[in-house]
Amino acid sequence: MKKIIVDIFNDGEILIETRGFQGPFCMEESQFLKDILGKEISNQLTPMFYQQKKQAVKQYIPLCG
Repeated sequence: MKKIIVDIFNDGEILIETRGFQGPFCMEESQFLKDILGKEISNQLTPMFYQQKKQAVKQYIPLCG
């Protein structure tokens, strides 16, 4: 399940966390929040950012001949 979690702290700091996204898609999906909320001070990428979508490998086996 894909989620975007926004935590707002008493000092005004805002933490945006994405879960369930693979690759840089998480950055694209949360960009609208960054645009609304203001300047980004830092970001921390999780291992999910570096994962690639699994692609099916197709092998064709000659059945005749």
